Amino acid sequence: MEKSLVKRKQTNQEIGLYSKIPPQARELEEAVLGAILIERDAISEIADILKPDAFYVLAHKTIFEFCLELFKSSKPIDMLSVMEALRAESKLEEIGGAYYLSELTNKVGSSANIEYHSRIIIQKYLQREVIRICNDSITDGYEDTTDVFDLIDNLLIQVNSLNDNSADKGFLHIGDKAMDTMAELETIKKSENKFIGVPCGIKKIDNYFYGFRNSDLIIVGARPSMGKTALGLSICYGAAELGIPVAFASLEMSTDAVRKRLVAIDTNINLEAINNATYTDTEGDMILQSLKKYESRKSNIYIDDKAQMTISQLRSKVGKLVRNKGVKLLVVDYLQLMRSGEKGLIREQEIGAISRGLKAIAKDLNIPVIALAQLSRGLENRGGDKKPMLSDLRESGSIEQDADVVMFPHRPEYYGMTENNEGGSMRGVAELIIAKFRNGKTGNIPDLAFLSWCAKFADEYPHWRNDLMSEMAEEEKPKKEITFDIY
Repeated sequence: MEKSLVKRKQTNQEIGLYSKIPPQARELEEAVLGAILIERDAISEIADILKPDAFYVLAHKTIFEFCLELFKSSKPIDMLSVMEALRAESKLEEIGGAYYLSELTNKVGSSANIEYHSRIIIQKYLQREVIRICNDSITDGYEDTTDVFDLIDNLLIQVNSLNDNSADKGFLHIGDKAMDTMAELETIKKSENKFIGVPCGIKKIDNYFYGFRNSDLIIVGARPSMGKTALGLSICYGAAELGIPVAFASLEMSTDAVRKRLVAIDTNINLEAINNATYTDTEGDMILQSLKKYESRKSNIYIDDKAQMTISQLRSKVGKLVRNKGVKLLVVDYLQLMRSGEKGLIREQEIGAISRGLKAIAKDLNIPVIALAQLSRGLENRGGDKKPMLSDLRESGSIEQDADVVMFPHRPEYYGMTENNEGGSMRGVAELIIAKFRNGKTGNIPDLAFLSWCAKFADEYPHWRNDLMSEMAEEEKPKKEITFDIY
């Protein structure tokens, strides 16, 4: 009984929706096709923005498809050539015959407004697509077997796809908004820090990149325990300390675990002591002050710890933060734990879809996106200094292709290399290998400090740490050397 009521309710709802005439602009469709038929070059004005599916009338869609085929083949387009092409495929009578084509040429005097008319047709098409997507979602929503999260993901993917496909601006003349570029350069030149993008507070990194640039996808690749999460959180922390709101998508750790790591970075207190509550009373006061700082919102870091987040979910969540909280940087930990939200893809295809999705988020929201990525095991089996290369990115060449920047944190000490060629100590020393930089030069950022006890990257060790290490070297007592836990 209840099932029949549900079915009846659904049917009535659908009848109510479909009883209305879908958004359309038949007269403008006729005007656009008429302009194409009377002026040879008219179609070149709209071929990049108007698609056959945008036409509501099936006959108009068919006519436009044949006009496009003639255009792509560099053949002349007029009433006679289109009529012959339709007749050759037995489609002429379907569209209303030669008489209907001749009637279209009487609908408009020239192609002067063809682009304006075409954009209205596109708007009507998008309205119909929104209605279709919503109707499909309503129908699927009534099905008991439908996974609600898959339903939401699919809805977001389709809506975002509509938005992406409708945003084509076409080619711009190089002179358009040229003075905006000059104004931007002058602003950078007059500023004290010369940052082009978002700084992270680690001076050696900021001096290399001049800040992470809006719309860039930055990949941080490393093997487990090399410190990619430590670098990601150090960047988040440094940017937030400079007053820049940032978002951290943690697909591996809980929000509480991330918070503890940020407190360790903030206070330089041993992370293990924080996790196990074995800190001293003095350290406890420092931890309390750090947490109070975060509680008071003096440092704005937003964390989401949803596991297996999809690209659509991430885009929606970060979009809200950008609009409502002014977030200017996103860090994702880590790429291979994400889901594309698309079904039927093999792993390599899915990773490619994820990297393209992250690049789209960076571009659409106009913020830098830093995505941490796992490197392949082949690196461990390589001889020499074991420095990572672009080919070590796991599972997909799309990551390298989509990224604007690819950088690898490298710590020789991790592989037992405690001295450099000059005999200098490599303990706690890290370098950042810039393997790809679309808008700059590749190279290395050397002599970064990795404070392993608090899982933090910095420009240099705190002074007390340098003094302690110097004393130990002078005493030549290796047994008193402090060992580091790797996080």
